[in-house]
Amino acid sequence: MTDQELPAWSEPFMEDARPKLARLAGVPRIDREWAWGGSTGAGVTVAILDSGVEGSHPSVAGRLVESVAVEIIDDEAQVVPDEAVDLFGHGTACAGIIVGLAPEVDIISVRVLGADLRGKGVAFLAGLEWAVERRVQVMNLSLSSKSERLFPFFHETVDDAYFHHVSLVSAVNNVPGLSFPSTFSSVFSVAAHSVPNPETFFYNPAPPVEWGAWGVDVPVAWKDGGSTVATGNSFAAPHMAGLVARIAAKHPGLTPFEMKAVLAAIADNPPAKAEAITT
Repeated sequence: MTDQELPAWSEPFMEDARPKLARLAGVPRIDREWAWGGSTGAGVTVAILDSGVEGSHPSVAGRLVESVAVEIIDDEAQVVPDEAVDLFGHGTACAGIIVGLAPEVDIISVRVLGADLRGKGVAFLAGLEWAVERRVQVMNLSLSSKSERLFPFFHETVDDAYFHHVSLVSAVNNVPGLSFPSTFSSVFSVAAHSVPNPETFFYNPAPPVEWGAWGVDVPVAWKDGGSTVATGNSFAAPHMAGLVARIAAKHPGLTPFEMKAVLAAIADNPPAKAEAITT
């Protein structure tokens, strides 16, 4: 895959650019065994805002516990019960990645996208508000909005999530340009890298995108019990969400701020040489 084919924002996590991620800072007493060793995600609920989740898909492994959809009724977004279906396949792909990393998480599907993988910003916002009110521990947002009108409402909801210890894992857009909530500093903003390992991730000390996870040529679950190979920041985000769920299960009560610190300490960044650091 050439650089021209990469999803936007992924460049810092590609092989030639990774030396720039080197850093001395960190918390050396935290390692991956401490962070998630032995954790399966049990006791953690992950909400997936997407095109739905196919509950019967083998990759979802029976972990879907609730499905709702956001419908626009009389010009008002309302959250209603939904069947355990995926209108496109995108949400099931995210669920399969998360369950693959954290096999005992509980999944809540919040369908805000249609069969064309498009949706209204007000539906996205309503689904986000609903999930935050449920106080799920982790949320996967492999979608974004560019609506300037809704910007302050998304910002308020994301702050509410942060203050109530809900970790929002948000893919950045696959094309250049800012979108939200991935632009908000309190979320876990994620772009793709090409290392074919679900536990390999990088911390970017020069945001707006903080995390790089596997999102290039990823084997994923798809609609109607199927599978495919896909590329995009959408598939990087659930890798981070699955790892966050494992940490949250082993260390209940960590705030998003603390979760970010743990992830930064155990990321696969190349070590920096002390003599290269100037003051």
